[in-house]
Amino acid sequence: MIEQPWQPHRLVSINDHDVKVVKLLGEFVWHTHPDTDEMFFVHSGELTIQLRDRDVVLGPGDVFVVPAGVEHCPKAVEEVSALLFERAGTVNTGDAGGDLTSQVREM
Repeated sequence: MIEQPWQPHRLVSINDHDVKVVKLLGEFVWHTHPDTDEMFFVHSGELTIQLRDRDVVLGPGDVFVVPAGVEHCPKAVEEVSALLFERAGTVNTGDAGGDLTSQVREM
């Protein structure tokens, strides 16, 4: 069970990538992942991926890939359940660090 938002849990690993489940609520931190893309798949709720030049709004069943090096800030006004697909070892806060940095938990 996922209790805290922004704390991803690894569901499975595929080659050198992880599939993580996460609960999202509120606004995250602006950050980048300099060396890897990050894919968001929304299971339930509405997620906004803020980019410096636009916002991308995702609903259930929607997918968006943030390319490596692109600064972004996920935001969820109400609780969102999502899957993340990213290179193993990717830190959730990327280059920003801070209080929301998570240690990946196993399901």
